[in-house]
Amino acid sequence: MLTSARLQTLVWTSDTERAGAFYGGVLGLTQTGTSHGALVYEVSGGELRVSPVPSTTPSEHTVLGFAVEDVGAVAEALAAKGVATERFEGFAHDARGVWTAPDGTRVVWFRDPDGNLLSVVKYG
Repeated sequence: MLTSARLQTLVWTSDTERAGAFYGGVLGLTQTGTSHGALVYEVSGGELRVSPVPSTTPSEHTVLGFAVEDVGAVAEALAAKGVATERFEGFAHDARGVWTAPDGTRVVWFRDPDGNLLSVVKYG
């Protein structure tokens, strides 16, 4: 039923100005507009909406991920922009914060200004 639908992803922010600086400035996403107060970004054929809410709580699990070819290069670029990586107990992260799964998948996690847990991944 929804196989051909265009995927729309939503994350919440309590401060759209701060979120815009992060998603547009730090991550380099191109904002294509606003809709009902949400910042709208086009991401590889899908749409990311960063929607305003009165308050947020940091997520315990990943809410948004980006599949890339070189996780290490993205981790380095994020670090150069002051973004700290998340490290999880029991995961052997490398110096850049990248974890390699048994199947070869490589992942780095980080948070946006509202505490939403985001990931960058290269599947093995």
